[in-house]
Amino acid sequence: MLRPEKMCRVSVTGSKRAMEQTIEAVHDLDMLHVTEYDGSWDGFEPGNSLDGTNEVSDKLVTVRSLQSILAVSEEDAGPTRVVTDDAIEDQLETVRTEVNELDDRRDEVRDELRAVEDRINTMAPFVTLGIDLDLLRGYDSLSVVVGEGDSDEIEAVLADSDIETFELFTEDGVVAVFAQAEEDALQDALVGATFSRLEVPEGDGDPTAYLEELEHEKQQLESKLSTVEDELNELRLDHAGFLLAAEEKLAIEAQKGEAPLTFATTENAFIAEGWIPNERYEEFERALSSAVGDAVDIDRIEIAEYNNEGHAESHEEVEREGGNGGEPVGSSVDAPEPESERQPQETVADGGVITMGSDDPPVIQDNPSGVRPFEDLVEVVNRPKYGEFDPTVAFFLTFPAFFGFMIGDLGYGLLYLALGYGLYSKVDSDVLKSLGGVGMWAGGFTALFGVLYGEVFGLHQLGEIVWNGHPPMHKGLQPHYGDYALAWLTVSLLAGMVHLAAGWIFDFIENLSHGLWDAITESGSWLLMLFGLWAWVFSGANGAAPDFLYGSEGVFAGNPLSFGFAGVPAFNLFTIPGLGAPFSAWLVLFFAGLVLLALADPIEVVEFLNVLVNVLSYTRLAAVLLAKAGMAFVVNLLFFGAYSHDGEFHFLIGHGPEWAISEYGAEAIMFPGLIHSGIAAALVGVLILVIGHLLVLVLGVTSAGLQGVRLEYVEFFGKFFEGGGKRYNPFGYERNYTTED
Repeated sequence: MLRPEKMCRVSVTGSKRAMEQTIEAVHDLDMLHVTEYDGSWDGFEPGNSLDGTNEVSDKLVTVRSLQSILAVSEEDAGPTRVVTDDAIEDQLETVRTEVNELDDRRDEVRDELRAVEDRINTMAPFVTLGIDLDLLRGYDSLSVVVGEGDSDEIEAVLADSDIETFELFTEDGVVAVFAQAEEDALQDALVGATFSRLEVPEGDGDPTAYLEELEHEKQQLESKLSTVEDELNELRLDHAGFLLAAEEKLAIEAQKGEAPLTFATTENAFIAEGWIPNERYEEFERALSSAVGDAVDIDRIEIAEYNNEGHAESHEEVEREGGNGGEPVGSSVDAPEPESERQPQETVADGGVITMGSDDPPVIQDNPSGVRPFEDLVEVVNRPKYGEFDPTVAFFLTFPAFFGFMIGDLGYGLLYLALGYGLYSKVDSDVLKSLGGVGMWAGGFTALFGVLYGEVFGLHQLGEIVWNGHPPMHKGLQPHYGDYALAWLTVSLLAGMVHLAAGWIFDFIENLSHGLWDAITESGSWLLMLFGLWAWVFSGANGAAPDFLYGSEGVFAGNPLSFGFAGVPAFNLFTIPGLGAPFSAWLVLFFAGLVLLALADPIEVVEFLNVLVNVLSYTRLAAVLLAKAGMAFVVNLLFFGAYSHDGEFHFLIGHGPEWAISEYGAEAIMFPGLIHSGIAAALVGVLILVIGHLLVLVLGVTSAGLQGVRLEYVEFFGKFFEGGGKRYNPFGYERNYTTED
């Protein structure tokens, strides 16, 4: 679970006469993640695509273009079908002709419609002006301009110009200027005024009547467009299944036809390499041999045991007939090969082999089904590299617990569980399904902690029912249980220490591949600093630490959680001269770790306070716990009302405020509650109750969810996780629309 599936590199070598048959067989197996040949071998060149691949690609482009025009979707597929080359050849051309003809007609109508709409938009000012269009142009001795502007300012500017004869017609800011002058002179005169010129549209007579003609023309074009689109929709219904099936068949053929581009080839032979899960090698070899026979050699040339730097640590030796480690993998092909073709898989001094590419193995994360929804959350940061720990299981073990601890309510938990199940079971998107799975786990832990807190939607009746009024835990919101708030603060710090320590332990194990000293200085140093500093804090930090973290007054020493933890002994070694402060043995660990860190990387020393700051970051667990509890309390307080007695808050559910006043006095009433304040107030209270709890539900995701994810990504992942792995993408195709039977 903490490591991806073990991968092995395999080589498939044979005569070019068997290449196409081999491609078919490997494609059907859908198992080989192909390595692209990098051109580094003498005498070998990348292969050429199979005959007919270009024609297949052209048809594939045509099919996808038709799908785009018709807006074909997966829902239009219908049953799977057998699609032959003859069917594609005959039917595709017919569909292409029909679709392109209708698409061209649609484009023409759309262009005409846009032109009419533009003319309609330009008519509005002229309708406002109310002057016939033919009166605004066509004069020999007059110049006419129409625009929007300030008529008084325009008149003043023209009066000051050289134009002697002019007249203005204006209506609601639209101005027509008639002047006995050249048009250029009129334009120059208007430069000094606030005026935006409008082009006089084509047409004659009353602009309102002309506008009505344009509106009628627009309706006709919209009707034509609707007719064309209906015809295209009919074509979509008739041919969508064929197009989806044809695309799938052509995509498969194109994928097969382009496969040799990744091979190393000579005139007579080819070599293909790639990665498969090591445990499936025998299955791969058996199936390929059964399909192709002795025409190819299949060899497992490398079993990858990679460290976190991506360097191979072990290989499986390639056995060769006669003990010749340098004999080419393709030794079983019919014709003998020249010496230049014998280079590729020679063994080298470190026990490895020369391969056609230096690519790292692809990553197949090896997690149980219940953990897999968390893989997408890990991939938000990056896919794990082949040689590093996969943090998905750690994410699974901690994030739902963090989330459930912060919300801790049976009602909210059941809602999160239901919402998560809805996403997981109803949507097709893999990402949303994963989020649904995460939501189910988070909701389950929220419900579990809710039972332990005895709360359902912020009410404490669950504690009365399940725990006889004494649930094992409290959130610490009420004064009587205020020590719990300090307890959860301490728990948050301890959880942070454990979580960060786990990250640095993972990093320590990974660094062991470089040597024990590297692991101690690069990772062990941080562990020493972490435990040294926080042991000193929990011993009192020379009196600087809060009392609740240590000693007989600590919250763990007695109530509320009787863990018997009262901090750790100080182990003071001596008094620091000049300061008069004792020097604890715990600080020896801290400074020893600091020295080791400086030996590994002096630059990292500036970040030595991370062991303090990162742990303090986990106090957000207790902070969000109290914040969400406070929000739910306020919502219930406004609706039900509450009174205070002996340091505890009690909602007025079974009694009204009058009862509380008679029992404990008016000063005990915190708020009488909207439900007890008349029908109108009760209706407002119901609205507040529903919206308030929905708000808490949503903010639970945006606060508890995001804060929990932040602790994982920033604090935990940063200690050991780098990412950058490649997705396993085997050569093959999952059929959805076609069948070969």
